[in-house]
Amino acid sequence: MIHNSVLFTVMAMSAALAVAADTPAPKKVVKAATLCATQDSKACQDAATPKLILESLKSGNANFVNGKSTPRNYIQQVKATAAGQYPLASVVSCIDSRAPAEIVFDRGIGDIFNARVAGNIVNEDILGSLEFASKVMGAKLIVVLGHTSCGAIKGACDDAKLGNLTQLVAKIKPAVAAVPNDGKDRSSKNYAFVDLVAERNVHMTVQMIRDKSPILKEMEQKGEIMIVGAMYDLKTGKVSWYDPPPAAARKG
Repeated sequence: MIHNSVLFTVMAMSAALAVAADTPAPKKVVKAATLCATQDSKACQDAATPKLILESLKSGNANFVNGKSTPRNYIQQVKATAAGQYPLASVVSCIDSRAPAEIVFDRGIGDIFNARVAGNIVNEDILGSLEFASKVMGAKLIVVLGHTSCGAIKGACDDAKLGNLTQLVAKIKPAVAAVPNDGKDRSSKNYAFVDLVAERNVHMTVQMIRDKSPILKEMEQKGEIMIVGAMYDLKTGKVSWYDPPPAAARKG
């Protein structure tokens, strides 16, 4: 009797395991108003719209400013993303140590591509990186993130000369020239002027992405991605956003 009972239990367990093996895993459902905690799922990336991703970054910055950033197990995220990545956004930001994009947007490992260069400018290398991020890897939002009191912007205002930096600040000078001359000091000593140039530089960089990358421009026109500008305040941690122009204007 004991032998038969044990045999029956083993057979029942084997049958249950066989059924479980044949049963497909439940499909991961991504709610329209939520995002995955870690971007290790293509289902999450596919379900998220550019607008939803933008709202998520806005919410993340609010968490950061209010001291309510999401607790994260980074080693767990490393393991979750080791086999592949499905980031939602790309951020072109400055190398300034006080403006780390992942932190100010309350994001974790695998959430965003981050191209950092002094003055948050773009060149062929960064444009190619953004094309890879969006066209190949599926990121649906591009953010050009400037910041207040930017050293590269100050260098452009003062026409700084220093090795390769000379060529870098030359790319920012059009933004300096684009700020109307009100008769006030136009050097780095005028902090308000520096921030106006930084803001203009963000707008011009956003437009340059559209002008220099037919791939990204077409994707934006089709609604597959969104390209926006933003400014980070070093004193408050708050990000201010610049609304993208209407779709009709972007098709011009």
